[in-house]
Amino acid sequence: MKALLNKSFITNSIAILVIILGYCLPVYDNMIKNIGFFALSGAVTNWIAIHMLFEKVPFLYGSGIIPNRFEEFKASIKELMMNQFFTLQNIQLFIEKEEQEVEGVINLEPLLAVVDYDRIFAGLISSIMESSFGEMLQMMGGEAALEPLKEPFTDKMKLTLTEMVESDKFKTALKQGLDAHKIGEDIVDKIETVIDNRLAELTPDMVKEMVQKIIREHLGWLVVWGGLFGGIIGGIFSFV
Repeated sequence: MKALLNKSFITNSIAILVIILGYCLPVYDNMIKNIGFFALSGAVTNWIAIHMLFEKVPFLYGSGIIPNRFEEFKASIKELMMNQFFTLQNIQLFIEKEEQEVEGVINLEPLLAVVDYDRIFAGLISSIMESSFGEMLQMMGGEAALEPLKEPFTDKMKLTLTEMVESDKFKTALKQGLDAHKIGEDIVDKIETVIDNRLAELTPDMVKEMVQKIIREHLGWLVVWGGLFGGIIGGIFSFV
């Protein structure tokens, strides 16, 4: 959040200074003012779009898409955990080849290594593009505008999953169901119950905060690029 505000403030300040410079210079004043106004427009528009992604704005349809669709995010998290992470095949492989127990702590790193983070990111992008916010995002470059977020999103998601599976509550539930000689569907059911209970505790604000921590800092660059490309368009407009 702080990084977003800093990028917005710096970009908007530069645009305003360019506008003021356009009113002060005796030559090329129209071109400089156009660059400044277009840059300010692009930066402010992108900042509003980012704000609308996380917050509900009165009378603006489609705003607050993250908290409004938190049930879908919860369902996606469960699908990720059960279909990509805690599949019966993965657990069996983990028990047979990778089980390590040192002072009562189970190593879950082999399971984290098989998670398809690209699919998770693609699901997030799809959810945003299919929402009413998608049409607005198309004007800012569509899915390509969110592509730079893939690497930071993946890093943050890995950290989030690591923190989740390293919690004492999670490990206790997992250890109670583990049998070094036999793994059955009842183990998967127990894990699913733990995940369902945890997801039931999530609120729209918690989901919003979780997504904000993952991508909001990096979305601030959309404000910077909005100002830059707006200024370039303003300069071109001056010669048309």
